[in-house]
Amino acid sequence: MRPQLRATLGFLEKMTLQPGQLGAADAVAVLEAGVSREALEDAIHICFAFNIIDRVADALDFEIPSDSAFRAQARMLLTRGYRIL
Repeated sequence: MRPQLRATLGFLEKMTLQPGQLGAADAVAVLEAGVSREALEDAIHICFAFNIIDRVADALDFEIPSDSAFRAQARMLLTRGYRIL
């Protein structure tokens, strides 16, 4: 794994699991690993969105579809995309 990816994923893991312990030094470490500020901001925004979605799904007790249901939906999306019929 490239050091930039490893640093970014470590940052995002800490952001997700230990947000109270995340500080400026953590961001600096990612930037020093060669990640651009824009790339780190993008990763933070995407992680934030997924964390919100995950927490809402947990709060509402969403059911996780079976593997066969995931495959069926994937086939449908590959065939029709997201357009409404």
